[in-house]
Amino acid sequence: MRRYAAVRGRQRPRHRARRSLLDRLDRLPRLGPAPDPAEQQGPLRLRGRSIAWVPPLALLVAVPVLDLLTAGDFRVISWVVLVPGISAAVCRVWTTAVFAVLAVVAYVLFNVLPGQIRTGLADFILVVVGGLLSVLACSVRVRGERRMLHMRNVVETTVRTLLRPLPPGWGGLDHAAVYLSADSEARVGGDFYDIQPGLHGTRVLLGDVQGKGLGAVEAAAALLGTFREAAYHEARLSAVAERLEVRMTRHVGYCADVGREDGDRFATAVLVGFPTAERDRGLVEVVNFGHEPPLLVAPGGVRALPPGDGLPLGLGDLVDASLPPVRTMLLAPDETLLLVTDGVTEARGANGEFFPLQERLARVLLVAPGLAKDPGRLVRLVRDGTLEYCGGRLEDDTTIFAVRRRGRA
Repeated sequence: MRRYAAVRGRQRPRHRARRSLLDRLDRLPRLGPAPDPAEQQGPLRLRGRSIAWVPPLALLVAVPVLDLLTAGDFRVISWVVLVPGISAAVCRVWTTAVFAVLAVVAYVLFNVLPGQIRTGLADFILVVVGGLLSVLACSVRVRGERRMLHMRNVVETTVRTLLRPLPPGWGGLDHAAVYLSADSEARVGGDFYDIQPGLHGTRVLLGDVQGKGLGAVEAAAALLGTFREAAYHEARLSAVAERLEVRMTRHVGYCADVGREDGDRFATAVLVGFPTAERDRGLVEVVNFGHEPPLLVAPGGVRALPPGDGLPLGLGDLVDASLPPVRTMLLAPDETLLLVTDGVTEARGANGEFFPLQERLARVLLVAPGLAKDPGRLVRLVRDGTLEYCGGRLEDDTTIFAVRRRGRA
């Protein structure tokens, strides 16, 4: 990626339908007050129930007891102002308001007890004002938590839209994927992948949009949308590749026309086709748009496919170049196709060198050859090895994707 940085049915019986309707009615949520999402995300929970009220209640009991045990002019009853303050940090607004009232009541009662030294009006005002400010602070906190949870839901929906969950055996392929964002808060970036079964076989796409931020996410969404339609309908993999190039060119042109700074964005990608014809079931077709070459992982070792000799998506019209060729190669029954983005290959260790992915895999396969037939274990191995090599400090979004034909081992 960095080397391109300078380039731009049937009807059911009636009794079954009635039973199905009753089952759905039984699964409907019962009427009642909606749970507070901020409270559900609270840190103080025991067996699914909130116990956030325990610390302020314990302090409300401890301060008067401590006040009774102290003698002379040293009075600690004024410390009840801390009760609503602690409640404001962990409880809901109404709970904090209750503790603020209880703090004032406790203060007044312990000041009217016989034999107690009066603390004065100033401390009473402190307890009252402290309670009011605690309720206000709690309201601001809860509102911020709700806004944060809403934004988190928006991000998770975006992630599910881009990197949609793939069911087991989708398109006749065993698969596994791991996506790691370099920004732990963002959760989503410019890496993308998908599997699309179609009329003429199953197609796989993995890519990396240049840059970061919402612009990269938007470009990835545009490419995935085109891929899901073209991969289903087009008979030739070259036609799918052409549709992707046209879509990226249109997106870049639109961004330039509206004056956005990301008008020169591009994307590296690998497009793989698994033909469904019986005579071609041992073959795969690959189109590489300047991406890291895929690896074929087998019990006997690892071999890399030819490097991508095409330009990234979005740069084809820059030099009037033709699309990358469609390469056809044999995929053995015990081989798994491993695709990664440059977050893996450009991960640096303490010595500043890049992660030697192919060499690491070859050494592991010597002692665990069965790993090559399990995409899930293979993906976890690469993920853990990458994070260990770079000390958990990823400089770029990282995607690890492994696919193989199902049931051919």
